[in-house]
Amino acid sequence: MRAAATTVVAAALALGTPAPGTARDGARDAGDPLPPSALRVQEADGEWRAWWSSERAPSRWSAAPLDGAVRWEPGGAPGLEWGTIRVAGTGEAWRLRVILVRLDPARFHFDLAQRAARDGRAAWTVDSAPAEAALALNAGQFAYAAPWGWIVRDGRELQPPGHGPLSAAFVVDTAGRPSIAPAESIAVLRASGTVRLAFQSYPAVLLGDGDVVAPLRAAGRGVDVAHRDARLAIGELRDGRILIALTRFDAVGEALETLPFGLTAPETAALMGALGARRAVLLDGGISAQLTLRGADGQRKSWRGIRRVPLALVARPR
Repeated sequence: MRAAATTVVAAALALGTPAPGTARDGARDAGDPLPPSALRVQEADGEWRAWWSSERAPSRWSAAPLDGAVRWEPGGAPGLEWGTIRVAGTGEAWRLRVILVRLDPARFHFDLAQRAARDGRAAWTVDSAPAEAALALNAGQFAYAAPWGWIVRDGRELQPPGHGPLSAAFVVDTAGRPSIAPAESIAVLRASGTVRLAFQSYPAVLLGDGDVVAPLRAAGRGVDVAHRDARLAIGELRDGRILIALTRFDAVGEALETLPFGLTAPETAALMGALGARRAVLLDGGISAQLTLRGADGQRKSWRGIRRVPLALVARPR
């Protein structure tokens, strides 16, 4: 069963691989230019190093130039590590802190948590996370008080897929293998019977093998590439681990860190690609973005959102 599930999901994911020769040479393709912006990272010695600009934005990430800037620390469960980096961007993103989590899915069981108040409004926050959770964060996007798009829990489809060319799904198969599935592969996955857990979100920012999606490589392609916001993204590393990134405004310390100032979607694609992700999708950001993890000292570390959400992804040690 494990081999069959992995084979079916791998075949479905192959549908999202770009055709040979498309956007794979590291140069941004032609089109209206992205809005001018640049990103720097603070190194261990306190110096700031430029690592990305909209004028020279690669269309494909094959290396992880930011990984060495992260001081990874062990989490409270084997297979989980976390760290932070400081990033300086353009305009309101001039000082950001990025909270990063990497986890080995072989050591964790993933679940979805839904919570609503009596009046039907969304009610999940990081304080809702169970005590045994090694990690929990808001999942997907939502429409009004309900999650948007495809939801599968314990192998049972609770909600059909939403429609959107830039959507993607976080999928865990019956063998326990997680992946980021592009929109065009969802129909195959639904028919396979091998999906144990799934939720849908948008926009995908990296697909194929580190390829920045075409609407984020130039302006005027149906995506607002200038909009800035606090960001939360989930990605798949080439070694199969999961990467999560949460941005926080860091100009005046923790007092105003929940202000929804942050990166553009193209900049977030660059962040995930420069940290080694091959595929990545944004989750609901802004005032919804929130994450909690258990540190090596056993204490919970939480970055709260202002808004309650209807759906969360929870990882428990196996």
